[in-house]
Amino acid sequence: MRTEPRHLGNNGLMLTEKGIFHQGSRFAVLLIHGLTGTPKEMDSLARRLHRYGFTVSIPVLAGHCNTIDSLLSTNKTDWLASIEQEYCRLVSQGYKVFVGGLSAGATMSILLADKYPDITGLAFYSITLRCDGWSVSRLGILLPLLLKIPLFRNHYRFKESHPYGIKNEPLRERIVMKLESGDSSAAGHTSTPGVILYEMLDLAKDARLVMPRGKVPALIVHAQEDDLASVSNALYVHKHYAGPNELLLLQDSYHLVTIDQERQSVADATARFFYDCLNHDEQQELRAQAKKRCQHLRVTQAKTAIKLR
Repeated sequence: MRTEPRHLGNNGLMLTEKGIFHQGSRFAVLLIHGLTGTPKEMDSLARRLHRYGFTVSIPVLAGHCNTIDSLLSTNKTDWLASIEQEYCRLVSQGYKVFVGGLSAGATMSILLADKYPDITGLAFYSITLRCDGWSVSRLGILLPLLLKIPLFRNHYRFKESHPYGIKNEPLRERIVMKLESGDSSAAGHTSTPGVILYEMLDLAKDARLVMPRGKVPALIVHAQEDDLASVSNALYVHKHYAGPNELLLLQDSYHLVTIDQERQSVADATARFFYDCLNHDEQQELRAQAKKRCQHLRVTQAKTAIKLR
């Protein structure tokens, strides 16, 4: 259940107990973090989209940002319910909604759009149908088969390892420190239980089934050097997703494209794609909100400069 905001700043940022909400125009972007991840892996993207005038919501998936036992008490139905609840809340408040997801969050975006085809546009970041990136061991490639064995599934742990989905070395060092701190709300968990991976692959299977009837326009963003999910994942979606779609391949990032070296390019491409999904009057409305946002930032920066003198 979504908690009530506990702080509303002058910049439109609302912090719930664990989720993040940036208040902007009536055009909202619902962002879905990855499995065992946190809303913070989407917030750099969210902040830039907010500058373009969008309202942005990043809810916490059920069982996340908590103990590993809390995570293990959930499954794909619970995760999908988390984002469906937030989508319906946004719609009920009059927002026109776009949806973007990272990794397994991207497969959830496909499933949400299949149920709610009135979603205005989609963005798939590093969509993961198979764990077949260059850093994944041969055992990882065999996971779809091995995870069907209950004994293996219940005891296996997929441990995070170098390069942790990040090409930017200073950023990677900071993320690793947070992972090792044990604070799951800061950077997620250091390993993914087999039963959770099994649910993730089940989500991917469900997404494949509905792709041929997809209708919502989609932007597919993937790194050529993705260390966890090879670019073949994106190429598969580009070929089989029936709705209008564009493919953006990144040359200087790994799996976590929303925080890695090309994060601003990812955000800018997303904003342009979503903007193009609007009609002329809506585009003018969004541009007015973005202009208002920029003016507010200039005033805030000027006030800060004065205080620092």
